[in-house]
Amino acid sequence: MRPRFTYSRWDGTQQGFDLDALSVLDQITDDLLYHGDINAALRRLMNQGLRDRDGNHSAGLRELLKQIRQQRGDILERSDLGGVYAELNDALNDIVDEERHAVDRARAEAERSGDERRAEAGRQAADDRQFRLDMLPNDLAGKVRELQAYDFESAEAQRRFEELLDKLRQQLMQQTVDQMSSAVQNMSPEQMARMKDMMAALNEMLERRQRNEDPRFDEFMEQYGDFFPENPQTLDELLEQMARRMAAMQSMLNSMTPEQRAQLQQLSDQLLEDMDLRWQMDQLGRNLQSMFPQMGWDQSYDFEGGDPMGMAEAMQAMQQLGDLDQLEKMLGGAPSPGALAEADMDRVRDLLGDDAADSLQRLAELAKMLEDAGLANQKDGRLQLTPKGLRQIGSNSLRDLFGALSKDRAGQHPQHRRGQGHERSFETKPYEYGDPFNLDLQRTIRNALRRSTGTPVRLRADDFEIEQTEHMTRTSTVLMLDLSQSMMIRDNFVPAKKVTMALHALISSQFPRDYLGIIGFASVARELKVAELPEVGVDVQWGTNMQHGFALARQMLNRQRGGTKQIVMITDGEPTAHIDPVYGVAFNYPPTRETVEATFREVVRCTRDEVRINSYVLDVNDYLRAFIEQLASINRGRVFYTTPDRLGEYVLVDYLDNRGTRTHRHAG
Repeated sequence: MRPRFTYSRWDGTQQGFDLDALSVLDQITDDLLYHGDINAALRRLMNQGLRDRDGNHSAGLRELLKQIRQQRGDILERSDLGGVYAELNDALNDIVDEERHAVDRARAEAERSGDERRAEAGRQAADDRQFRLDMLPNDLAGKVRELQAYDFESAEAQRRFEELLDKLRQQLMQQTVDQMSSAVQNMSPEQMARMKDMMAALNEMLERRQRNEDPRFDEFMEQYGDFFPENPQTLDELLEQMARRMAAMQSMLNSMTPEQRAQLQQLSDQLLEDMDLRWQMDQLGRNLQSMFPQMGWDQSYDFEGGDPMGMAEAMQAMQQLGDLDQLEKMLGGAPSPGALAEADMDRVRDLLGDDAADSLQRLAELAKMLEDAGLANQKDGRLQLTPKGLRQIGSNSLRDLFGALSKDRAGQHPQHRRGQGHERSFETKPYEYGDPFNLDLQRTIRNALRRSTGTPVRLRADDFEIEQTEHMTRTSTVLMLDLSQSMMIRDNFVPAKKVTMALHALISSQFPRDYLGIIGFASVARELKVAELPEVGVDVQWGTNMQHGFALARQMLNRQRGGTKQIVMITDGEPTAHIDPVYGVAFNYPPTRETVEATFREVVRCTRDEVRINSYVLDVNDYLRAFIEQLASINRGRVFYTTPDRLGEYVLVDYLDNRGTRTHRHAG
């Protein structure tokens, strides 16, 4: 069956993010050539973000970290932590006011009874209650303590007070267990006792783990799982959840004034008066703090807003701030994309939104995407390019450099000379003695008919026309890449590496019979393998040793048989080093006569072996120009004065259009 497609009008929502491994490698090609390390290039891409084929942008770590800081700033600038006490004070004051009204109503009712003794007793009881209410302490803990011992006149006020205490107990217990747990919704004596048993069992489980024994986590969850509706699957997951809440509670205490902190501590001790439960909670807190020191137990925040938060809101804000801090540390310290996979994407979605979570997910999958495509693999904990990845880097470089060139230039080794070969040029010529007899029958008969009509057609020698074939040559090339520090300082190094990768890609794909060797030269010269190129950096030793480079290149070319032999040298400096047969590497700046003469002696040897030297010169100065011109005069090679952005065009076009004539080109 033929595939069926359905179409709908674009409404702005049908936009996806289309990214594959080749797109990723394309985006890091220049950075990879600059840093010489795919891991460093990926870290840079992680920081700046991604682009898909359509140019859509996905946030990088820099943007996500900015979003985290903005989210934290919004909470701190909007909220007032003092609202925790304002909420409790307001609730207690409302209860006290209701109790005062009830006391006044009881006094009035006693006085209206007509019974003087009852009226006197009512007045005395009312005065006593009003006096106790007037004498309530100003601090929350003291006010709660006195009201717990107070004999309420109003049943409604007493009910509201007990409900407030239960709510406060629940909120204080929520620093340990999940706030949605039904087990803390009713802090009855029985529930308090069960909570204490759960804490004791949890501490025992931690002690068993410390003794390298089975902690019996499944047994614990079977008995106390209703305290944890998040349904943690492992002990580590359960402990991390509890540590996050307890650290948030500690951060809230750290963020309060000393007076506020003391009041909340007293209030907590009052409401959770069971000393054994208090001890179990403190013991759990100490254990979790030692197990999860990164949770920010010492963290405090400066709330500057005017929007008061209640206890529940404050706890939620503190946990959100703690999660933002943890996410910021994790993102800021991520050494590789794989490390980002440790982030809780659901929590990221809650904190920063869907777009941020999707962007982080894409960043986390970068390395895996390259590995799955066979472009990179892991070795000794680090990512490295595979042969397929190396070829793709070369193809990317070749595509970038050929982007502005006409397509009909690629894939040819044209020469002025015509001769015997196997590539048809689809051109013909009159036959001359000594030519290969590749007869073009159609044109030959046409020539005969043009001379005389009728049949039979009679052919003469001057009617013969033959097909021409292009004479395809084999070229052996050694590319000499300047690795001196000036190449990096002047931003010439990456374009030069890119040209080297592109030339290798061109030769291996279009001219597999051609030979390409690569030499890097700085204080000394050395042969480079293609697999090394992405990681090659400049030499830390000073010097531009062309003499040693020419010597190695000539030796490499002498091992090749037949065809054209050439050296392609990319440099931005004059020779400042040579190999002295006695003292080894000799470096001098400015160049000495000995270094220049040693270099020219090697140029003469190349010339004698019919090796042409084509020089591509960046950042030319008068001295360098004079040296290069003399080199070309000795060797009869070509000189190209160009710029980094035109270097690739000059090298690749010259390789394709090499006609063996001496020319001088200048970048336009």
